[in-house]
Amino acid sequence: MPQGKPLTVPDDGSTTRQRRNRPLLMVHTGNGKGKSTAAFGMAMRAWNQGWDIGVFQFVKSAKWRIGEQTVLERLGLLHEQTGEGGPVEWHKMGSGWSWSRKSGTEADHAADAAEGWAEVKRRIQAERHQLYILDEFTYPMQWGWVDVGDVVETLVHRPGRQHVIVTGRRADHRLIEAADLVTEMQHVKHPMDVGQKGQRGIEW
Repeated sequence: MPQGKPLTVPDDGSTTRQRRNRPLLMVHTGNGKGKSTAAFGMAMRAWNQGWDIGVFQFVKSAKWRIGEQTVLERLGLLHEQTGEGGPVEWHKMGSGWSWSRKSGTEADHAADAAEGWAEVKRRIQAERHQLYILDEFTYPMQWGWVDVGDVVETLVHRPGRQHVIVTGRRADHRLIEAADLVTEMQHVKHPMDVGQKGQRGIEW
């Protein structure tokens, strides 16, 4: 895309503005670092445009608070106080979801994932957010906790102008085929390869 221009202009009857404003289904996958990081960076762009943002983390522990969560929640608070930017909601599964925090075991995770996906579906049908980040959502699909066919059908036929980003390794081929934008992060080199653990400010 030289100078930000598409290589081809489809003969689809749409105007340039209509194509530009088409809502996107995006997938960040691959074994390399940066899938969620890139998604949260896009959330900050969306916040700056005044979009309503919903983040749903499907795997990370409720006890693990990543830096992007703090930043985006503070941006959401700034919106509430000043009207700047857009609203932000951040939910993570951990021991039950943010809206239904409860104690649980590994055996409960499948039910928790299904509950989270059901809530996302309700919000999509209600056109609740303009940007959804379904972080590490490829894993519940891999593990059979959430039906891939249902996910693809829901996301492809979502109403209105709602953008969705799905992150996680080994994205199902059906999700990749349905997506408008797919980025694969390749693992070329990582400090962990030589025994260095993750560090503050880089991994969280």
